[in-house]
Amino acid sequence: MFGELTDKLEAVFKSIRGHGKLTEQNIKHALRDIRRALLEADVNFKVAKHFIESVQDKALGTEVFESITPGQLIVKIVHDELIKLLGEKDVRLQIKGSPEIFMVCGLQGSGKTTTIAKLAHYFRKNGRNPMVSSVDVYRPAAIDQLRVLARNNKITFFECDSDDPVSIAAKAIEAINTNDADVLLIDTAGRLHIDNAMMEELSKVRNILNPHHVLFVADGMTGQDAVNAVEGFIDFIDFDGVILTKLDSDTRGGAALSIRHVTGKPILFVGTGERIEALDVFYPDRYASRILGMGDIVSLVEKAQDVVDEKNALKLQKKMLKDGMTFEDFLDQLNQIRNMGPLDQLLGMIPGVGKMMKGIDLSGNDLKRVEAIILSMTKEERKTPGIINGSRRRRIAAGSGTSIQDVNNLLKQFNMMQKMMKKMPKMGGQFKSFPGMRLPFK
Repeated sequence: MFGELTDKLEAVFKSIRGHGKLTEQNIKHALRDIRRALLEADVNFKVAKHFIESVQDKALGTEVFESITPGQLIVKIVHDELIKLLGEKDVRLQIKGSPEIFMVCGLQGSGKTTTIAKLAHYFRKNGRNPMVSSVDVYRPAAIDQLRVLARNNKITFFECDSDDPVSIAAKAIEAINTNDADVLLIDTAGRLHIDNAMMEELSKVRNILNPHHVLFVADGMTGQDAVNAVEGFIDFIDFDGVILTKLDSDTRGGAALSIRHVTGKPILFVGTGERIEALDVFYPDRYASRILGMGDIVSLVEKAQDVVDEKNALKLQKKMLKDGMTFEDFLDQLNQIRNMGPLDQLLGMIPGVGKMMKGIDLSGNDLKRVEAIILSMTKEERKTPGIINGSRRRRIAAGSGTSIQDVNNLLKQFNMMQKMMKKMPKMGGQFKSFPGMRLPFK
């Protein structure tokens, strides 16, 4: 996420740190490189121009104190201006009534249908009872796709035997009370581009639904094209905000940095993966920090809180301090890490770690290898690793598709961790179970 842009901005900051003080000349060189980095990230050229002018005005008009280096000052100014560019404050959907109707629009291929299911999951997690329906009668299997997503995630799905989008929308509203739903999410038909026929149909559906919220889903990988799509849509139908999808991919970041400034519409959510949970509220300050390689500890902690049961964590903590950790305990920790999301995204939220881990396989293969080794052990071996002798190690390696050296490394690291935990109470320390703990492999 924003990897290439982050690398280029860090190179600019590193270069200016070598200067003893800020001058108009070295500021000019730094801003030239920042402007180039933004344009290469597919940021709208008007947005890039405005951003550079704002940073330049702040940099030239700010006094550099003895405790602040030129590099630190530039980073601070760029960080503040990025927050303004991204929206300054996070915008939350205000859901007050019951039922609340959402109409979700977007171009074909933007990830709109998947986003509908993610939104339903998000609302359910926040105490709502959502129902989803689709009026996309044109794209083959569009309705089937939403039906499968709803069924797999235990979300109420409404459909009727009709090929008229307006009729389906009307019947979906009637079905709200029957299904005890308090949120209705309507998936509309996408097109390859915005055209009059598309907008005329959406207007009819909107008139029937009279939705409380209209959301536009844009593909974050398409850069300025996503911004153009949002602009084109506004000309016909107004909406509350944007959901940017596919930000977990190798996106250049241009859409995220341009949409708010160009359209005036806030980014409400971002899609960060294929999992049903991979929909995050958009926080401008947090994403500005990520773009500058500063991490996002707050979001990391929130993800941990979502998957960690505090009572079970305290219970496990007491058990580990008394009896030590077993491989059964460790396997549970691995599953909690997996539930938090892709490992590369999690590490990228820790300041400095994402940069330090460049070139290292963060796809989760290491986690899978460790899990395979543990699952190849018997229950007795997981509880008492000390009984694992040479023949058992060969059997475990063969069963897990790994080498004996991999098994030995895991056992060695695990043994070291157990010894460390036993020393904790004597040292007055406290071990806390947390899915971000260092994994005993490699």
